[in-house]
Amino acid sequence: MTSPMRPVSRKKSSALKFTAEKVRIYPKNTVILSPETGLFKGSFKNPQLQLISPTQTVFTEHIVISDHVPVDKIWISKQMLNELDAEDGDIIQVLPLSRTPPDSYYLIRKRMMHRRAFKGNEIEQVVNDIAYHRLNQLEKAAFVLSQIFEPFNMDEIEELTKAMAQTGEMIDFGQHTVFDKHSTGGVPGNKVTLLIVPIIAASGLLIPKTSSRAITSPSGTADTMEALGCEVIFTSDELVEISQRTKGMIVWGGGFNLAPADDILIKDVEFPLGVNPTSMMLASIMSKKLATGIHFLVMDLPTGPGTKISDIGTAQALGREFAELGRRLEIRVESGITFGASPVGHTVGSALEAQEALQTLINPKEGPSSLVEKSCELSGILLEMAGKALRGQGRELAKQILYSGKAIEKFREIIEAQSANRDMKPDDIEIGQYSIEIPAPSSGWIVQIDNVKIAEIARTAGCPKDKGAGIVFLKKKDAVKRGESLIRIYSSSESRLSAAEGKFAKLNPITIEGMLIGRV
Repeated sequence: MTSPMRPVSRKKSSALKFTAEKVRIYPKNTVILSPETGLFKGSFKNPQLQLISPTQTVFTEHIVISDHVPVDKIWISKQMLNELDAEDGDIIQVLPLSRTPPDSYYLIRKRMMHRRAFKGNEIEQVVNDIAYHRLNQLEKAAFVLSQIFEPFNMDEIEELTKAMAQTGEMIDFGQHTVFDKHSTGGVPGNKVTLLIVPIIAASGLLIPKTSSRAITSPSGTADTMEALGCEVIFTSDELVEISQRTKGMIVWGGGFNLAPADDILIKDVEFPLGVNPTSMMLASIMSKKLATGIHFLVMDLPTGPGTKISDIGTAQALGREFAELGRRLEIRVESGITFGASPVGHTVGSALEAQEALQTLINPKEGPSSLVEKSCELSGILLEMAGKALRGQGRELAKQILYSGKAIEKFREIIEAQSANRDMKPDDIEIGQYSIEIPAPSSGWIVQIDNVKIAEIARTAGCPKDKGAGIVFLKKKDAVKRGESLIRIYSSSESRLSAAEGKFAKLNPITIEGMLIGRV
């Protein structure tokens, strides 16, 4: 996709040529130049740069001047090089400009000021300007926040979804029917994908799962697969070829160029501001499903304290919106409202979750009931949608596949295709060398486990970068005696382990019936 030009106020400057030098930098649309280049001689109002490669044009106003950069070099991120379809060492033309806001800025402003819905191709215009960095951070924030002040209608959400999908790669599985599962998140230890994918693939259905890495959570599904020794970065051609052979894969979605405009909004606006309007959540999830060629999707909607969905009524309304948006995109969507008030299973953290998932696949009878039941319920919905089971009977079919050993055999086939040892045992997975057990401060029943606090403790221990870090619940919804161990914290660092112990004492994430909750 080439970058359409936009109106700018040009100076009498000609483009200068620089050799691109790839560096790690944030924000990723920042470039660094020497002050000796003389690019901005004269008066430039709202300066920005137009970067030109033989095939692409990109704009940026994130400009840093540094004496450390050679005069003939431009320091630039890998992401910007990809957008320019260029490589480290290539020649890039750089043209200084005085920035004039694009037309899409005025469309956003009009919607905010007059509460007027976007019409026609206006959203597409905004999204393309986001994808090519023509809107600055404040203008992008205005676009997202406008969805909070005046929520998008379903027509706008549909157009936003389609436009974001079209800014990146579209994966084509040909005539094959493609199935998928997605969660709105917020629950630590939610490793169900590692069971659902092999259950569905073992039934003969195609489920090439693109998953995330952790940002604020202790572990993402892609991180957990890496803890098993799997490769998670593939090209789209590899994804299509391998998954058609194995019927299933679990890969990192960030390895593809899926809906990049969505990623820009998440990184530049939603994550820094801590906002996620419902319309953006719907469009974000469904744009990537549209880009990966999904036909049938089961949504996991974890509901309860500490999740993104506070109550069942909200979950039901969101499920209906996913179904309607899916209908418009020709993706059949059904949602499962799941209990999200405490972690899934007994582990949190990449390696620990990989161990637990593998052990449960090997011997489901010994697996945590929350992990087995949730995985089979969601798998059952997909099996029913595919016509493999009658309505209400999918869960039992999923259990048959799991307990018969077909799921673990399929999982071994999948991880082997992703370069891991198919005969791996749970004990082969390396976990943090340092650990400590936290005792119960009083006797009674465990009545609450705070997801947010547990995630914070796990991150303090080193998650997600330290894949061996995490938490094992030794007691969960059980009766405990004072001094009995509640959890075990793991880390690859003694100092981080000590910090996590202190964080547990400060946050008090596990409530025992009868214990003192606070003191004023």
